[in-house]
Amino acid sequence: MRKQIAAANWKMNLTVEKAETLINDIVAANVQLGQDQLAVFAVPAPYLQLAQKAIAGKENYFIAAQNCYSKKSGAYTGEVSVEMLQSLGIQYVVLGHSERREYFMESNQFLAEKLNIALEYNITPIFCCGEPLSIRDAGTQNEFVATQLEESLFHFSNDDIQKIVIAYEPIWAIGTGKTATSEQAQEMHAHLRKVLTGKFGKEVADNISILYGGSVKASNAKEIFSQPDVDGGLVGGASLIAGEFVAIIQSLT
Repeated sequence: MRKQIAAANWKMNLTVEKAETLINDIVAANVQLGQDQLAVFAVPAPYLQLAQKAIAGKENYFIAAQNCYSKKSGAYTGEVSVEMLQSLGIQYVVLGHSERREYFMESNQFLAEKLNIALEYNITPIFCCGEPLSIRDAGTQNEFVATQLEESLFHFSNDDIQKIVIAYEPIWAIGTGKTATSEQAQEMHAHLRKVLTGKFGKEVADNISILYGGSVKASNAKEIFSQPDVDGGLVGGASLIAGEFVAIIQSLT
């Protein structure tokens, strides 16, 4: 059975004091998650250990890195390796976020390399895909997102693809206040599952969690998460407000 996941993406925000207060306030709410429900916090690299300590002993709560490099180690100043993440006990990493693709020119092929090494070190990737407004306006979003999956994911075996979480984020809805309707989210998630079915088969595709990202907040999370092919959300701005993200986690239950 695929997991339902409320994932926070703090991006490049918060001081160490504010980060500690935020995660402690969320943990203090003590939301009890079911066996197949997870809360994941993608925090800036300097706060990984702090966050890991804050969730210690909390069942189904996990910390994610926001990125990793494609090499095990070496002369790559400023980069973070999956070996480093593994040594900290980090079990998730966000890869392919639209901001990484746009600002740091990360290609589908480069992301495939990152996905490979993450799985090699038993770290679960949250792989992001999604279209810009120009593609949505042209009506070619299905083909655009299918290509992202094909070029980054289609080399995996049936076993390994099920170790990856996919997050669909329409770029036009990230940080803009615009949100895809629950029907639009469901339509794209169903398309993604169809693309995965075509490559890996229905049984495998039905076992892959697909999250929605793009201006998810407490007021719309329940409706979006209730769609049959939406398995939770990757949440940006609302994850920086304790009460908001607590309510979003509760929307899974």
